Parts: sequence; structure tokens; C-alpha cells
Amino acid sequence: MIETMRFAFLQEPPFCFTDASGVLRGCDAMLAERVCQLLELETFSPVETEFAELLPGLASGRWEMTTGLFISDERQTLVDFTRPIWVLQDGLLVAKGNPRAFDGYRAVAKDHSALIGVISGQVQHQTALQNGVPPERISIFATQSEAADAVAAGVVHAYASVAMAHRGYLGRHPDAPLAVIDVPAAEKQPAAGAFALAKGNAALRQRIDSCLGDLLGNSWHREMMREYGFSDADIDRLL
Repeated sequence: MIETMRFAFLQEPPFCFTDASGVLRGCDAMLAERVCQLLELETFSPVETEFAELLPGLASGRWEMTTGLFISDERQTLVDFTRPIWVLQDGLLVAKGNPRAFDGYRAVAKDHSALIGVISGQVQHQTALQNGVPPERISIFATQSEAADAVAAGVVHAYASVAMAHRGYLGRHPDAPLAVIDVPAAEKQPAAGAFALAKGNAALRQRIDSCLGDLLGNSWHREMMREYGFSDADIDRLL
């Protein structure tokens, strides 16, 4: 059994982010650290990375667990997932006032001069394509902050990610000239995400799942998630 849990994370509030004093915060980070406490591991060791490195880092042994990722058939061929830790809806980050009147991916597709940003490797790239956005109008960024800055500068006209992540970003950048548009369920149903683990360690996954079974929905979890903008209804989708 491992003694140290190296936890790969991104700067993506409200899931994971370092505060002004350099301390790791966020709902995924707090939940992962709590799981490690219940597992009685000696060390919880956060490792900051970029999205495109999360799964390769698991495969090469650079870390044991990642921040939450949407569960997909393709990813399940590469890694194992714990039980879901959230169910979330997509959203678009757009210029304040939504000057192009976007209400989802299909509105971006219909606006033939509109460009949309996505993070390398995230599922929103495929979702944009599935909703009719041509590949030549999709710009790929490495980080949340780069994509948000591109919208603010007019380099792209929308940035597709999780609506909760956009709200987390605006919570930390209240002066940014940006707004969040929820993507309708007709374009993308809310989807489940989970911690990712390297394949071949079923015992660790089972122990983490057992801890999550005790934590998800309890009073500590609800209070912690509420701090990061989640409602009881958001949590009840997991149970």
C-alpha cells in the first residue's frame, strides 16, 4: 500500500487552486486530502500540472491520483476512475453582456465569424464539434487562465468548459469583463466526473471508493462543497 499520495491538480477554481499564501484549496483538493487522511497515508503531496499531462503522468508514475475528470469510454481505456465526485453542466465564458447572444455551442456554430476556445484534451473540444462548430474555428489553450484571457482580449469569442469552473474563475477575478452562459441540456447533458488512478491497483481504488462512500453527502462534505459554490441539489445528484 502506498504511503504518499501524489495528487495532480490544475489551477482551476473551484476544483483546485493555490491561494495567496500558496496553500492548495478547492473542492477536489479538499476531498482528496480528506480521503488520504481516512486512508491514514503519511503524506498528501499536491503536484501542479497542465491538463494534457494528467493522464500521461499517471501512466508514467509521476503521481497516484488526479483532480476530477469527466468519465469517458476513451479515458477508461487508459486509467481507472473512482466513484463520481460531481455531476456538472457545461458552460461558455463570453464577453460581459454576451454581445453575440450565445446561448450554447450551436449558437457559436451558426455565427460563422465566431471562434471558440477549449483546453487541450478536455471533452468540450469534442462536444463543440458534435454541435456543429467547425474544427478550424476551435482554438486550443493549455490552461484556464490563457483561455479566459483570450476571451477578454477578443482573440476568441467564447471558451467552453464546465460552467462551475467559469464561475470559480470569475469569483477570483471579479473585475474581468466576462460572463457565464449555461449550455442547454439539449446540447450536452450534465456529466459525471471522478478522480483518476493508474490502472492495475484495484485495491487502492476500492479503498478510495469506500472512503468516498462515507464522505459524499455527509455534513462535512456538504459544508465544504457549499464553500465552493455547490448546492445540496448538486450533491444529491451523486447519491
